[in-house]
Amino acid sequence: MNWKRIFYLLVVMAVAGVSALAGVVTGGILVYHNLQDRLDSLAAASSDQIVQAVPASNTSEQVATLNSTDIQTTITQAVQDVGPAVVTVVGTIPGQRTFFGYTGDSTVSGSGVFISEEGYILTNNHVVEGAQDLSVILADGSQQAATLVGTDIYADLAVLKIEGEIPAVATLGNSDVLNPGETVIAIGSPLGDFKNTVTVGVISATGRSIDTGEGYQIENLIQTDAAINSGNSGGPLVNLAGEVVGINTLVVRNTGSGTVAEGLGFSIPANTAQAVAEQIIQQGYFSRPYMGISWQIITPRIAARYRLPVEWGIYVTEVAANGPASAAGIEVGDIITRIGQTTLDETHSYINALFAYQPGDQVTLELVRDGETLEMQVTLAESRVQ
Repeated sequence: MNWKRIFYLLVVMAVAGVSALAGVVTGGILVYHNLQDRLDSLAAASSDQIVQAVPASNTSEQVATLNSTDIQTTITQAVQDVGPAVVTVVGTIPGQRTFFGYTGDSTVSGSGVFISEEGYILTNNHVVEGAQDLSVILADGSQQAATLVGTDIYADLAVLKIEGEIPAVATLGNSDVLNPGETVIAIGSPLGDFKNTVTVGVISATGRSIDTGEGYQIENLIQTDAAINSGNSGGPLVNLAGEVVGINTLVVRNTGSGTVAEGLGFSIPANTAQAVAEQIIQQGYFSRPYMGISWQIITPRIAARYRLPVEWGIYVTEVAANGPASAAGIEVGDIITRIGQTTLDETHSYINALFAYQPGDQVTLELVRDGETLEMQVTLAESRVQ
């Protein structure tokens, strides 16, 4: 065997293999550079299209996450803006002397909110009704004496005033643009002890009416499921813009049929509250139309019991001397069934129909007298609700 010849053959084969490998590598490098140049050129020519080609799903996920975070941040910011303007209202109800002795004084409490730099506070009438020695506890825990400027019992609103430095003033928003499902925040002092408590819910509905059991309804209320308890009355209902859109006034717990309800809170719209408050601040009272009669509600049950000729209306029990009704010729025993274009029935009470007008308006009344239907013109006077 010629070992030398075999050795030379192996050397030649090795050199050829290395050359081939080098060629492959070199070719690969050249191809890579050419491809990279092509890609760079393509990127430069269509960079706008490449940027726009970011998957929409990623963008949506980012927006959804940001919106969720924004909502939480907005709620926190709204509370920080309005919270310092919220107060706890406290007062004393004088004791009453009864057959069993003296009942002793009692303490009442509710909530309120500063609406002006002059120290005016908006709250509910039922919070301060009959109370003396009124004061407010500010968000920082300090307490100041308060005076009652005026009230409107039919809207369940009252205005108080304090002297001295005001910690913050809330902004009143436009309650007419509220929509069901909109997030809202209630701030107040439930039970009088848990001051400046914050609860969150939504607008459940607008334009609700609640029968007070006193012959009239509180109309156009905002319904919310934000938790409202005793002591929240008079506190603000706030939107995500940090504006007060309502004044919390009541919660329905029992439907009357024994069913216990949850999440049925109601607030007075901010537009109503602002109109009432401005008039009270300007003149110390809220002006309502006045007819000058005392009356008794007629319902189908009462009509059947006393064999009255109508199922709905009001029975005139007294006519004030020199009042609008007296001047119009209305008499005791008349049954008023319509005021203007509003027929009195289960959903249209006398007070609410009357309050659709202003002092000085001339209104046509429909009434029944001795079985005969009559129409009379009445010019309404002014009643100073204080």
